[in-house]
This record gives sequence, structure tokens and C-alpha cells, in this order.
Amino acid sequence: MNTDRWFFRVFQSAPDLICSLRAEATGSAPPQLSPDGPVDQLYRFSAPELKALSHRLDGVLWPRQSNTGTPDQPVVILEVQMQSDPGFHHRLAAESFRFLQQHPQVEHWAVLVITPHDRLKLGPIQALRCFLDHHVARVNLETLGQSQQSNPLVNLLTLPVLPEPQITATCQAILDQRPQLLELIVPILMERFTTLSVADIMVIIGTPIDELRHTRAAQELINEGEARGEARGEARGEARGEARGIALGEATVILRLLNRRCGPLTPEATTAIQALPLQQLEALAEALLDFSGPEDLAAWLSLNS
Repeated sequence: MNTDRWFFRVFQSAPDLICSLRAEATGSAPPQLSPDGPVDQLYRFSAPELKALSHRLDGVLWPRQSNTGTPDQPVVILEVQMQSDPGFHHRLAAESFRFLQQHPQVEHWAVLVITPHDRLKLGPIQALRCFLDHHVARVNLETLGQSQQSNPLVNLLTLPVLPEPQITATCQAILDQRPQLLELIVPILMERFTTLSVADIMVIIGTPIDELRHTRAAQELINEGEARGEARGEARGEARGEARGIALGEATVILRLLNRRCGPLTPEATTAIQALPLQQLEALAEALLDFSGPEDLAAWLSLNS
């Protein structure tokens, strides 16, 4: 399962999740946030590329009040490792200290590693014991999914491994707090349940499929279509702009799913998909679940565009 981009988007959308996860990993109490404050009060997210070796960190969580970090809110280097890798521990140490070399202002820092379970083989640790014992905390999704979490956003991370009977209630709890996270939930469940259609996934989530057309990305495209229609002075520009905006919003979701199933798309394929009317986009959303590579997509486009 290709989850790195999904975790990137989760922490980009909810950076303060790092507080709850570090508390879970270290056995400490999570910070108390003001209910009247902004949704994410403590951290902002970035994913810097380390120069020279071109190592891209999965994420860095920066305290909003300090670029140096503090004992209570250190700068947190995030690494998501979903498969065994005998060189992982050494690479983690190299990337962490390379990051510190490029950010000498950092005084307080920590590393958080997310794994699906604790059975991965990640390489020798003896030479790195000081680094691993003092700076690295771990969270595995299997254990996290078995615990009772009061924060539904923490449970968002467990969707790849959460028992199926718990998925609907978990998704509803997440969406009650942050409806915009529907855009994160749908792709990860599509990756997990590869034989189900988009409509089937929306049934599992407990949300009408029309809600996909009201996501932020779709709404931005709707507004863009309306603005273009007004600028051209067309009498029916607003209606056409809204309809095209909805189609482009759905195309955005489908392109993300196709990139996961078929690999990077060619510019020609991307343009062809963006030009499809809404009815054909919905048909493509159903058909892509049976695709095994770019050849299947090319065949579908030749018959339907």
C-alpha cells in the first residue's frame, strides 16, 4: 500500500496530531489545547529536501512559537516506514543529523517513527543505540488501533489497519470534527479495499457520494469556472462554470487515484481525463478499480473519449 503521500497530507492538514502521537509513544500526557483557539495551535508542517544526498524527509513539525524548539515542544522529525528495510536505522540517523546540520538553530529535537506494527526488520541498532534510545520514539498503527483513543484524529492514522467493523464509526467521528478530511479518508480506503467502487467506499464511510463534489478542491474549481463565465459575459456562464467546476473537482480526485493504481500519468492522459464530462468521470471512477497498469487506462480512454 502506497501510504507515504497520504501520511504527508494527514500531517499537513492536522500538524498538532504530532502532540498526541508523541504522548502515545513516550507515555506522557498530551498538551491541553484551548477550545477557543485555532484548530492547530502548536505546530506547522513542512517536508524539506536534504541537499547533497537528496534525502527527502517524510515531514518536520515545527513549533509555531519557536524555530529552535523547546523541551516541551521540540522540533519533530517524522518518518513513516511501512515495510522492512535493513538499512532504515542508519538512514534515519544520517537524515536526522543532516537535517540538524542544515538547521543549526535547532536546540531541542525529537524523531517520531510510525510503523504498521512492531515486527518490521529495520536493521542493526547497536552502533546507533544512543541516538535511538534518546531521540527516537515509535508508534505502531496495530497497537494504536487497539487502544481507546479520545482523539478521533489520531484514529485517522489507523485506517489502513483498523478492523472493518470500526471503520464507519471512526470515519464519522473524524468527519464530525473536520469534514474537509473526507479527501484524505477516501483515497486510503480505496487503497485498502481495491475491489470496491467509490460509491461502495462512501457507503462504508456513511457519507453520500455527492459530498465528494463539495470538497474544498472541487469548490475552488467551481468558483474558478463561475469567474471565467462572468468574465466572458456569457448569459449562462455561471451555470456552465459551476457544472464544469464540479467535473474538474471530481477529475482531481480520480487523477490522484489513477496515479496510485497506474503510476505517473502522461500529460496527454491527464488532459484527456480533465476534459471528460461528469457522467464519464463517474464511469471512470468505477472502472479504474479494475485497472492493473497504464495500458488499461489507455484502452479505456480510447473507447470513451
